[in-house]
Amino acid sequence: MKEYILKTMDDGHVITVRDVQMVLLEMLKMIDKISKDYDIPYYLVGGSALGAIRHKGFIPWDDDADIAMMREDYEKFLKILPVALPEGYMFQCFDTHQEYTVTIPAMKIRKKHTYVKEANTLLANKCQDGDGLFIDVFIIDYVSEHKAVDLIHRIGNDALMPLITLCENLHMNPLGLKKLFVNHAKRYGEKAKGSPLIGYDLTWTFYSPFKPIVYPKSMIYPTRYVPFEDTMLPVPNKAEEYLKIEIGETYMQYPAEKDQQPKHIIDIKL
Repeated sequence: MKEYILKTMDDGHVITVRDVQMVLLEMLKMIDKISKDYDIPYYLVGGSALGAIRHKGFIPWDDDADIAMMREDYEKFLKILPVALPEGYMFQCFDTHQEYTVTIPAMKIRKKHTYVKEANTLLANKCQDGDGLFIDVFIIDYVSEHKAVDLIHRIGNDALMPLITLCENLHMNPLGLKKLFVNHAKRYGEKAKGSPLIGYDLTWTFYSPFKPIVYPKSMIYPTRYVPFEDTMLPVPNKAEEYLKIEIGETYMQYPAEKDQQPKHIIDIKL
């Protein structure tokens, strides 16, 4: 297997993508145990789901891990984490950290005594209590079956995103805008409850509002466990159909070799 080096230390020791993946794997196992102990469904998304189906584990060059859960499950997760999270881990989200960047995934679960700096400055950590290696937690909401209704709501949050980012880059904390951004997403999900369609909640604005990533809830639930490295982790019930929407019809094909590179981490300490 090719070795993807993320950092070379002064003494010649290297930190590789595989080193990061092994830490992330332990974190995923920990989250999975909490999920089972407290009956909180979740599933792998994005590159993590693709890795599960195409590689039966991590994509060899992938340097992060992503999970998602329905909003009602996220709310329960948020309540139990302070007691359920083992020693050595912490979590950050807007509910607990007002400086949290609301335009990134809803929560980060971090491993203490590690450090990571992300390549994308829009995703930079603003919280002062930890920069550890993390797993992103996305909220999934119900979305309207009517494309015009969905578009109107998405455009509203898409307009707020650059304003919030600008303020944060000017070292301001636009609490009012952030609360509006988060609450609008939550209200839309509640209003659309009962719809057969679900998707990333409106705080995730990195997809075009004209081509949102949405899918039938029946495509996701009940989730199913598949092999992932040396364990079993949950993916959407119809993961293959889900990946066609999330990644594309050719999801089983490897990208060009020049694109087989880690892209999230620019500095790391394990």
